[in-house]
Amino acid sequence: MSEQRVRAGRAATVFAAMAAAAIAAYQFLPEEGWWHAVWQVGIGWAGVAAILIGASRLPRPERLPWWLFAAGVLANSTGIGVAAVSAEYGLVDLPTPADPFFLGLYPAAVAGLAVLIRGRDRRVDSAALVDAATITTGFGLLAWVYVISPVQLGDLMDRWARATQVAYPIGDLLLIAMTTRLLRSGGSRGAPFWWITGSLAAFLIGDCAWVVLGNLGDAGEALAETPWFAHALESVFLVAFVLFGVACLHRGAREVAAPAEARPAGLGKGLLALLAGASLIAPAVLAAQTASGEVTDGWSIAICSAVLFLLVVARMALLLRHVERQARQVRELARSDELTGLPNRRAWNDELPRALERARRNSEPVAVAILDLDHFKKYNDTYGHPAGDQLLKAASAAWHAALRDVDVIARFGGEEFVVLLPDADAGDGRRAMARALEATPLGQTFSAGLAVWDGVETSDELLQRADTALYAAKAAGRNRVETADQPSRLAA
Repeated sequence: MSEQRVRAGRAATVFAAMAAAAIAAYQFLPEEGWWHAVWQVGIGWAGVAAILIGASRLPRPERLPWWLFAAGVLANSTGIGVAAVSAEYGLVDLPTPADPFFLGLYPAAVAGLAVLIRGRDRRVDSAALVDAATITTGFGLLAWVYVISPVQLGDLMDRWARATQVAYPIGDLLLIAMTTRLLRSGGSRGAPFWWITGSLAAFLIGDCAWVVLGNLGDAGEALAETPWFAHALESVFLVAFVLFGVACLHRGAREVAAPAEARPAGLGKGLLALLAGASLIAPAVLAAQTASGEVTDGWSIAICSAVLFLLVVARMALLLRHVERQARQVRELARSDELTGLPNRRAWNDELPRALERARRNSEPVAVAILDLDHFKKYNDTYGHPAGDQLLKAASAAWHAALRDVDVIARFGGEEFVVLLPDADAGDGRRAMARALEATPLGQTFSAGLAVWDGVETSDELLQRADTALYAAKAAGRNRVETADQPSRLAA
């Protein structure tokens, strides 16, 4: 581990410890004065400083998402101070001077996540997009029914106030969508990844808590004014500020945006539970309104249910396509040799009878050759098995290039290969094998037995004659091609 990475690890640990101490001390600050506002802004700005310091250690092209996160945290934490000053001067009616600062978190964080995800996944991941859309749609119905729909537009000033109210749940929905997409991205899953996810989750938890308090009416207002509860809720946002800084100072920060293969389209247990929960939100809202005796959002529920149904169908289609692609890959792997990439013995056993049947229908000759690398065991013992594997790969590639496009070469086992030569008589077969022998790399040679199909014998009988010719080539001194005699029944 480099010295720079060690220093980065220590910086993240020290900052996390200091921030934790500051958040713990926040619970015991005096209620009077500016203590709470200044403390919150100070922790938020410390988080911004940590992000900027951590980003300065990264290559310049990798700094943009961290700068955007820093801008979001700076705006949101500054809004706390602006809100305190506004309250001191009686500027508490929406929109307050602090709302633009609070809302500034959302576009900055969403943009940062977009850049981060784009770096991690260089290709479009349709399954991840559908998952994010499904979860966002489900929670979007909750936001519509309990936050956005109750807002009634009045005069111009009132409209600004209502628009401000609506902007917060819309921002949260964007964060939910982008957080879900981040969780479905490929790439590193180290500590910085989870610190970022934890920070986003803390922002969402804090916002949701304020929404719940608002819907509780007087009870929620009383609870929000309870010092211990208010401090605990405010600390959730302080944790969110800090976690971004810890993530950027961590020695693995650079790996967060590193490109990687997309995650598989399969459904894990956690993701499946989350998708199922999001899909059940619409019927749950309908059940709740039915139980209350009045369905006030029937159209919204119907539209959301239709969208969720289509998204589920799209997800199942993508999953089915993924399964079909995997099945096709498994079939291909089952018919190809892992080392050389050539067809394996199973594929050969399927192909040879078909080739003989085509030759029978077209009245064409067809030849088969079995070739065996000379002294391969000695080569393995001398240079080692990795070198032997490299020889097999290089030789098979060279032979494949020396043959015609219509010819088929397969690995039969070990250092033994078989060649199918359609529309080839004995002369054509010998010339093809001579080209292959000449192309054998690393100064190596092979022995081969060639047999031309008599139009009657089975594929096993044809291979047996080629094998007999192969042994004759070995017995004659190797580094040669021997042609098998035709079956005795033809002479008769």
